[in-house]
Amino acid sequence: MSANPYPLGLRLAGRRVVVVGGGAVATRRVPALLDAGADVLLVAPELTPALRGHVDAGRLRWEPRRFAPADLDGAWLVQVAVDDPLAAASVSAAAAERRIFCVRADDRAAATAWTPAVTRHGPVTVAVLGGGDPRRAMGVRDAIRDLLSASRGLPSTPPAVDTPTRGRAAPVGPAPAGARPAGRVALVGAGPGDPELITVKGWRLLTEADVVVADRLVPGLLLDELRPDVELVDASKIPYGPSRAQEEINRILVDRALAGKVVVRLKGGDPYVFGRGGEELLACASAGVPVTVVPGVTSAVAVPAVAGIPVTHRAVAHEFTVVSGHVAPDSPTSLVRWEALAGLRGTLVVLMGLKNLAAITATLVAHGRDPATPVAVVQEGTTSGERTLRSTLAAVAADVVTAGLRPPAIVVIGDVVGTLDT
Repeated sequence: MSANPYPLGLRLAGRRVVVVGGGAVATRRVPALLDAGADVLLVAPELTPALRGHVDAGRLRWEPRRFAPADLDGAWLVQVAVDDPLAAASVSAAAAERRIFCVRADDRAAATAWTPAVTRHGPVTVAVLGGGDPRRAMGVRDAIRDLLSASRGLPSTPPAVDTPTRGRAAPVGPAPAGARPAGRVALVGAGPGDPELITVKGWRLLTEADVVVADRLVPGLLLDELRPDVELVDASKIPYGPSRAQEEINRILVDRALAGKVVVRLKGGDPYVFGRGGEELLACASAGVPVTVVPGVTSAVAVPAVAGIPVTHRAVAHEFTVVSGHVAPDSPTSLVRWEALAGLRGTLVVLMGLKNLAAITATLVAHGRDPATPVAVVQEGTTSGERTLRSTLAAVAADVVTAGLRPPAIVVIGDVVGTLDT
């Protein structure tokens, strides 16, 4: 006779959790462990780019090798995220010897703990166990999520499928009898980092997805709520590090959609604000794949707002300009007229500009912007790792180095930086 599992909420803040495996399953599970404050040790010969981003940011420790039983010394929980049954069984055995609960992605029956289907609404977390059936758990979880959304005045998940219209790729004509069901692609903006800032429509399409192609800046907790059968493609583009060519991303979107899949291209911020979403739409359109575009909350506005900085304010700034700083001002490939920006009186928001910040600020000063102009740099805005540095145009580049700030970060230049200070 099988016993029912005992539901329990684990308080993991500061406690060691070991994750074995560095692939798609670990990519989905690690963000929730980090959100719980766990001290995560990741053991795997190789990592996805998204996991590598967590390592580089210092959020977890990585041992680039195969698992050894001693890795579990001092651990409270272990998550096995490998598809090799023998390797997973060896981790289970080591965990059992140490009386450590073990979650196994490959074999729920062999695990001593299960990962529930989860939905989060602010401070409320709902976790559902389906008696070993993940589809049942997801179905109940989604019904509860709809009830919670309705109680907050949000629409519940409708069954209708979006029809591409103005500004989107033309839909394919009626499929012949016996043909595979037509797939489709949705370019969804996930927002600036807080998982609750995705739009209702974006979240709905995510729940319908068969395939999710996700960038590095996508909120990890959104991936934790995907159905277990969803194919997760890590298309992370870590600046100045490993990346998947845009052509390969385009090919994946088209191939999966032509195979009849519902594909969500999940992108940090907004799909079109320095997100190359237009290139992906054109690739799908040329292959006859219908596309729905779901705008996202862009970090250019949201991150300053959450940090207490309005990009415009009455009698202070009547304009704001958003510019990419990934290309240095003196580069022949730069499309930005920095000398013109220096002459503006409004707010300048620079995305992807940390590497070139010294050159950017020097160029603005050289073309007339006051060196004493207030500047704020916000790292990982809207997330638990948010850090804000305030400085001046003349000093900010050096101050960023001293403070050890790193991407992703938003730079806000202008008098609005101090407008709401009290």
